[in-house]
Amino acid sequence: MTDTYADLLACEDLLLFASAAISSTGQREFHSGAAEQRLSLEFLHEYVHGTHPDLYALALALHVNDHNAAAIVHRLLSNPRTGASAGERARENALIRRRLAEMPPQRVYRLFARLARERVNNRRTRATMRAWIAARPNLDLDAVKYRPGLRAAARHARVALPEEVGVFLFSPPGERRRHRYGSPLLRAHGRAHYSASDLYDLPYTVAEGFAARHRVPRGVFLEGVRERATRAERLRLAGTARRHGVGAGPDPAAAPLLRLCVYVLSLPTAERRDRRAELEGALAASALRAAGPAAGTWPRTAAVLDDSYSSIGSPVRRHHPLAAALACHHLIRALAPDSTSHWVSGHTDPLTVRPAGPTHLAERILDALDTGPARVVVVSDGHDSTPPLLADTLTLWRRYVDPDRATAMVHLNPVFDADGLGMRPLSPAVPTIGLRDPRTLPSLVELARFGEGRLGLSDLREHLRATADAYLEAP
Repeated sequence: MTDTYADLLACEDLLLFASAAISSTGQREFHSGAAEQRLSLEFLHEYVHGTHPDLYALALALHVNDHNAAAIVHRLLSNPRTGASAGERARENALIRRRLAEMPPQRVYRLFARLARERVNNRRTRATMRAWIAARPNLDLDAVKYRPGLRAAARHARVALPEEVGVFLFSPPGERRRHRYGSPLLRAHGRAHYSASDLYDLPYTVAEGFAARHRVPRGVFLEGVRERATRAERLRLAGTARRHGVGAGPDPAAAPLLRLCVYVLSLPTAERRDRRAELEGALAASALRAAGPAAGTWPRTAAVLDDSYSSIGSPVRRHHPLAAALACHHLIRALAPDSTSHWVSGHTDPLTVRPAGPTHLAERILDALDTGPARVVVVSDGHDSTPPLLADTLTLWRRYVDPDRATAMVHLNPVFDADGLGMRPLSPAVPTIGLRDPRTLPSLVELARFGEGRLGLSDLREHLRATADAYLEAP
């Protein structure tokens, strides 16, 4: 490695930004409020975009969460980089369009509405909006479900819309309702203003407003709209549906791993025990899907998982840190079938885990090392009850017990530390990387190599470009 000290600092800055963009959503956390989260995150975006503009866009290929992906796209469109080569500009455009295609449509429409409000009217922005809207599979559905966003984007980018969609979006209310639509969805929307029976032909989020308008009992509405709700909506409404005695619940096995873990943790402990076979089977199946071709390929791994009280998260991200730890438990078991898990509380039943007690990570990490693993994965927010003891223990272990690095250790942190402007580390001897969706665990472990100080900016730059190229070439 021939990087200078400045290069090593730049590498550290980029990893800090990547970690923050992966884990933070600008919402309230257990140890910091939403305002602090947003302020720190905004500073990191501004800093990296200003100091490393050639690498800023490449972060879109690093599994950054949708909140930060939208922020990156907004900054790239509203503050285009000067001096970029044609090849770099083409790659940026491809990354923007690929990431927008993968994001939830409501988030993309919010981004477009923001660009319209701020009058970001350059050719690149208009072309991005037109291309994304042209690729939408059902503009009738978007017109009903995301009407303000589609209207703002279409007006701002001067998008040529189908005639009926244009009438629905831009005509006065009276004319819009009198129009004879050929689209069944647009007709149902017009009839739902007057008839409660027609609201069940609409998407759940739209039908819910009409149900309140017509004062439809909640249980009756949930039973009628069940087939129109998405899988994620049915899972989120499972508790409400049970309270109203509405039919069979959602199929947990079909849910993504992190969402499934949030659902499991929302259940009372007694219900988890009663449904043990169903829930454990669903978790194992979801973890196997998340592992994909990498299932069973990891070496012997020990997981140290934080279930202390702070893992409860915040009211807006309830149980997210604990759900991330639970998801990592199941995913690591799929990746390394002979893995061991060590919960901070000493709990031995992952299905009934709950946030409680202090954080004594040093003891559990030593327990994990006693099993002789090739890799140790620690999932924690880094707020240990005795930070000096933990940091000294890991430093001494790395310096005197395992200087040859026979055992790799990585700390995955699901919580952005706004006050510290980064991810709260365990020790300088252990690289820390942000965690959002445990499905990205293998690539995060790969990225964490750059936090050990043995690889520098040139290696990271090469890794980012290779990752971006692979991301764009993936089907």
